[in-house]
Amino acid sequence: MQRSRKFISKKMSYALRHNPGKYGLKLDEYGYTDLHQFITAMNRVHHFEPPLTATAINDVIANSTKQRFEIKKDRICALYGHSIPGIIKHQEAVPPAILYHGTAHRFMPSITELGLLPMQRQFVHLSTDIPMAKQVGSRHDPQPVILQVDTIAARQAGVKFYIGNDEVWLCDELPAKFFKQI
Repeated sequence: MQRSRKFISKKMSYALRHNPGKYGLKLDEYGYTDLHQFITAMNRVHHFEPPLTATAINDVIANSTKQRFEIKKDRICALYGHSIPGIIKHQEAVPPAILYHGTAHRFMPSITELGLLPMQRQFVHLSTDIPMAKQVGSRHDPQPVILQVDTIAARQAGVKFYIGNDEVWLCDELPAKFFKQI
């Protein structure tokens, strides 16, 4: 049975973002690992039928709307979303003046008190537009809260932002004074 792109993407995310050790993979400081070793490990652990290939992985990447993965030369990485502490470096950059974050209503008391924290990931994830923030927030709430982030004020106060991809920006944490509910 051939696996769907979504299934393959989820397995790739788990291996590259959360548990490379389960697959016998080592990630470098930027989260990259050898593509051929990755394919071998994915086939060994998940018994893909037909076997997973570089062509299939490229198809998953090309048809993803979220730009989750990148291949450079013969190395692959997940671009963001890692829960592995302290190993993935991202390029610091100047973000758009406004970013967004979607979240569940039940998290708002904590967010209002403590700000946005990375929780089980390395970074707080911010979206470049409201539809993406709604999509992300709707994973935990069918009518998510959308927060609008003032990145100019945050940067002036020393908050560093990093590029995740064209639609996702990252920061270590974000105090509540830099966002408002819209």
